[in-house]
Amino acid sequence: MASWALLELQTPNQSQPLPPNATSCDEAWEAWALLHRVLPTCVISICLCGLLGNLFVLSVFLVARQRLNAAEIYLANLAASDLVFVLGLPFWAENIRNEFNWPFGALLCRLVNGVIKANLFISIFLVVAISQDRYRVLVHPMASRRRRRRRWAQGTCLLIWAVGALLSLPTFLLRSVKTVPELNVSACVLRYPHDAWPFARMVELTLLSFLLPLAAIIFFNYHILAALRGQRDISRTRCGGPRDGRTTALILTLVSAFLLCWAPYHFFAFLEFLFQVRAVRGCFWENFIDLGLQSANFFAFVNSCLNPVIYVFWGQLFRTKVWELYKRCIPGSLTRVASSHRKETLQLFWRN
Repeated sequence: MASWALLELQTPNQSQPLPPNATSCDEAWEAWALLHRVLPTCVISICLCGLLGNLFVLSVFLVARQRLNAAEIYLANLAASDLVFVLGLPFWAENIRNEFNWPFGALLCRLVNGVIKANLFISIFLVVAISQDRYRVLVHPMASRRRRRRRWAQGTCLLIWAVGALLSLPTFLLRSVKTVPELNVSACVLRYPHDAWPFARMVELTLLSFLLPLAAIIFFNYHILAALRGQRDISRTRCGGPRDGRTTALILTLVSAFLLCWAPYHFFAFLEFLFQVRAVRGCFWENFIDLGLQSANFFAFVNSCLNPVIYVFWGQLFRTKVWELYKRCIPGSLTRVASSHRKETLQLFWRN
């Protein structure tokens, strides 16, 4: 059985011999049959939730008449990234339901996987950018005022989208539909042109899409918490009470959600790499890694649904914008929120 990582589906090169157990590890056929029935429904559910949540976020930001500020620019780009990401999930749901027999042709094989791979990086980099923006506002407020934060945010988002597209180029170029006789399917596979590519892929996935972003998120949020604790008296004056407990819970939720959603995928991806280089062998490990990767992919996809909730719906900034939009759409509504109140709301973005 081949290794079926959803984001980096692959088959061995023709120049490499198949593992000795490539066609004999079928003890887990009941688990695979259950996965083929259950997982597509779960993936479609994730797609629908992510689609509705991120469309609502984008509609609130784009319908508003005011120009988006820096924080809103980051959040709108995050919602757009997650939206594009979940749009590719129905294809993979059908692919799993069809027992990995890709029915959509070579062009969509490259396009769907390339878009998913690009937005994997874009979404994670935007999470880092949001944390860095909050860090500059709350930890270095004077330096933040001197910079033109709105243009900085626009430039940062453009750079992130460009880097995500660049990192997805190998997927666009190397994905193809290939007959896999061992599985009796025509699969959408990633064919490595050289034996060193699996190692390069592992470094890329582990460092660029997990460890380095996670380290940056923890660094920025640690200093944000320290700055907020140092401003406890100001927080009580502006907010009417202590907010440290709620802020701490919010930031810990952000970091925990990122870790819990992506750690399983990277753990099983690393085990898959060990299996490819023959560091671990046997049917147990093959079935454990293959089934584990499918479950881990599901948890990774959940992050695209949690982002609107964690980064937007829990924030005072977004709730204020929804209330402004609601009042604007209701006849005889109250006057708009004053600009000074809006600035205060922006400052309290992380204080919930």
